[in-house]
Amino acid sequence: MKERNRRQGIVLVHTGEGKGKSSSAFGMVFRAAGWGMRVCVIQYIKGKWKTGEQKAAERFDNIEWNILGDGFTWDTKNPEQDIATSREIWEFSKQKILSEKYDLVLLDEINYCCGYNWISGEEIADFISDKKPPWMHLVLTGRNAAKEVVDIANTVTEMNKVKHAYTQGIKAEQGVEF
Repeated sequence: MKERNRRQGIVLVHTGEGKGKSSSAFGMVFRAAGWGMRVCVIQYIKGKWKTGEQKAAERFDNIEWNILGDGFTWDTKNPEQDIATSREIWEFSKQKILSEKYDLVLLDEINYCCGYNWISGEEIADFISDKKPPWMHLVLTGRNAAKEVVDIANTVTEMNKVKHAYTQGIKAEQGVEF
C-alpha cells in the first residue's frame, strides 16, 4: 500500500436519481480494505436493520461501520429530530476525519441532508477543503449533492434511473438491495 505521504486523497461524489450510489461506494470500501487501508463507514439516513454489506464488513478488522441515522426520512413525522440527528452525525463525521485514523471515509447518504437543507453544502465543502487530510479518500453519496460539494470534488458520478424493479411491484430483495 502506498504510504500516506505519497498518496493523493480523492473526494468522490455519487449522486443522482438512479440506484447504485451506495453500492458503488461500498465496492470502494471493500477495495480499500482489501489493500489494508483503514476504512470508516458512516451512514446518515439508513436505519438500524442489517445489510449484506455490513455483515461482510464484520469480516474485516480494518473497517469500522457506523449506522447512525433514524431511517428513511422522506416519511418523517419529526423533522426537528431528523435535523438534530443529521447535525450530530456531521459532528461525528468531522471528528472521525480529523482523527486521521482512516485512509478512506464514506459518508453514506450525506447528500440527502444537503437536499433537505439540514447541513449546508457550503459547510461541507469548506470543511473538506480546509480540514480533510490531503492523503485521505472521502466518498459522499446520496441524491441532490450540493453544488458546492460537487465543485470541490475530484470525481462526481451521477446515477440515472432507466428502469427499476420497484416500479414493477418487486420489493427490495436480500442480496441485491440490502
